[in-house]
Amino acid sequence: MTDLPGRENDPNENPFAMFGNPEQMAQAMRQFADMLSAPQGSGPVNWDMAKNIARHAVVAEGDPSVMEGERRQIVEALSLADLWLNEATTLPSGVSTPQAWSRSEWIENTIPIWRKLCEPIAERMVDTMGGALGGSGLPPEAQQMAGPLMGMLKQMGGMMVGQQIGQALGSLAREVVGTTDIGLPLSDTAALLPGGIAHFSEGLEIPADEIRLYLALREAAHHRLFQHVPWLRSHLLGAVEEYAKGITVDTSALEEQIRGLDINNPQAIQEALSGGNLLKPEETERQKAALARLETMLALVEGWVATVVDKAAQGKLPSAVALGETVRRRRATGGPAELTFGTLVGLELRPRRLREAAALWRELESARGLDGRDALWGHPDLMPTAEDLDDPDAFVRGEAAWDISQLDKGPDDGKGDEG
Repeated sequence: MTDLPGRENDPNENPFAMFGNPEQMAQAMRQFADMLSAPQGSGPVNWDMAKNIARHAVVAEGDPSVMEGERRQIVEALSLADLWLNEATTLPSGVSTPQAWSRSEWIENTIPIWRKLCEPIAERMVDTMGGALGGSGLPPEAQQMAGPLMGMLKQMGGMMVGQQIGQALGSLAREVVGTTDIGLPLSDTAALLPGGIAHFSEGLEIPADEIRLYLALREAAHHRLFQHVPWLRSHLLGAVEEYAKGITVDTSALEEQIRGLDINNPQAIQEALSGGNLLKPEETERQKAALARLETMLALVEGWVATVVDKAAQGKLPSAVALGETVRRRRATGGPAELTFGTLVGLELRPRRLREAAALWRELESARGLDGRDALWGHPDLMPTAEDLDDPDAFVRGEAAWDISQLDKGPDDGKGDEG
C-alpha cells in the first residue's frame, strides 16, 4: 500500500497506516528495545524502574542518611512507646527490632507490599495498553502484522505504569512518618523516618521529643494489631484487591491518545500513555460492597489505634490531645498521601467513620474492660459493622455476651463462624 503525503496516520483512510510501513516498524522496535533494556521482573510492572524513579525523586530533594543520634532517638521512642502500650491494650508487643529509615530505605523496604496493592490495577492497564487496538477495526492480516507491536506496546505499558508508580511512591516517601501512615501494613518492621517526622512537625509548636514519641505510639499500636491479629492483613489487602477488580481502563480514551501518534517517537507515546486519567471505577454493587467493607475496617483499625494511643499517652504527654486531633484531622480529611495512593490503586484510603469507630471502642472498653474490647479482634465475625458504627450503644449492649470462646463451640449457638 502506498503512503500518501499527509495521510500516513489517518486511521479512517487505513486503520493500519498508523503503524507505518515495515521499515518504520522495524526501526521503532529497535528504539523500543533500547528503552526496554532495563531488566523487568515478573508481573505487569517494571518494579526496578519504579523503585529507581522513586529513589531518584527523594534524593533530588535531599535524603540524607539517618545519623546515629537520630537512629538512637527513634529506637528509644519506639521502645518506650511499646512499653506504654502494655497499659492500654491486652495485645502483646509487635515491635521486635525498631528501626529508623531514610526515605530511600522506606521505598526499598515497602516495595513488596506495594506490589500486592498495585498489580491488580497495573495488570488491567498494561493489558489494555497492549491490546486495545489489536482487534478494533483491523483486518486479520493487519492484526497478524501488528502482533509484535501489540506485544511491544504491552511492554511499554508495563514501563509506563512503573514510571507512574515510581513517581507516586517518591512523592509519598517525602511525607510519610512510618510504615502505617495509610492504614495498611507496609512492612513487618516498626520504623520511623526522621525526615518524615520533621515534615509532620512543621508549624506545630510542640516539643520535638513529644511529637516523636506520639508518632512512635501510633506506629507501635498499628504493629500490635497487624502482628497479632492473623486475619487482619489479608482482610484489608483482599478488600483492596476486590475493589480493584471493578476498575476498568477507558479504552476509548486510550485509543484516542494513541491515534495519530508518530510511531517513530517513543517519547510522544510515553507522554500520551502516562496520564493518570485512564482509570474508571465501575459503580457495581460488588465494588460498592468491597469499598464499604474496606472503609469500615480502616475506620475500626484507626479508631482502635487512636483509642489505645490516647489512653497510653494520658498523663505522660502534655500535647497528646493536640497531636491526636492533628492526626485525626489529617486522616479523616485526606491529603497528599491519600491522593498519591489513589493514583497507585485507584481508590481513596480514608477512614470516613473514624470518630464513630473511636467512640465505639471507648464504649466497649468502658463496658467490658480492655480484655473484652480487644477480644473482638479474635475473629472477623466479631467485628462491628458499618451499621454498628451508627448505633454503638446497641452493639455494646447486644453483643455483651458474645465473645471469642463461642466460636469454638461450633454452630450450636446459632452463629457459626461461616460467612
